[in-house]
Amino acid sequence: MIEMKVAGIALDAITRSPIVLLKDASDRRALPIYIGQEQARSIMGALENQKPPRPLTHDLIMNILEAWNMTLERVIIHSLQKDTFYAALIVKQGELKKEIDARPSDAIAVALRTNTPIWVMEEVIADASIPVDRDADEAEQQAFREFISNIRPEDLIKRFGNGDS
Repeated sequence: MIEMKVAGIALDAITRSPIVLLKDASDRRALPIYIGQEQARSIMGALENQKPPRPLTHDLIMNILEAWNMTLERVIIHSLQKDTFYAALIVKQGELKKEIDARPSDAIAVALRTNTPIWVMEEVIADASIPVDRDADEAEQQAFREFISNIRPEDLIKRFGNGDS
């Protein structure tokens, strides 16, 4: 899993649909997730530290967690199926830990309000992320290609043995 941060909200140039953009710590990969208008407003409100006069849905969830002495330990965006992302809230109360299914947009909105880390499975990043720094991405790929082309089977056998045990 890779920890990611919310970089912001953008609008799709064609559909004008909101997109939440997550970035990894190195700012090398970005994960765009299409979300609804209400979730976009909620995420923006959290990013801008806005406090509504009355609790909105994500604030209510945060209030329920606090009232029951529960903590949101982490958010995990764990899969992508047919262009739909799936996430889970990992909630802890004392020694009890529960995984609660959630839409990524809702999970992100709650995570921002509780300063909870957002984690994304590597498979999801591999399938859906886009490179932010194309030059660094290309340089890393080229270095890996050179490493692979220069490695010899004898080097692997020396390092890892021949498998006969």
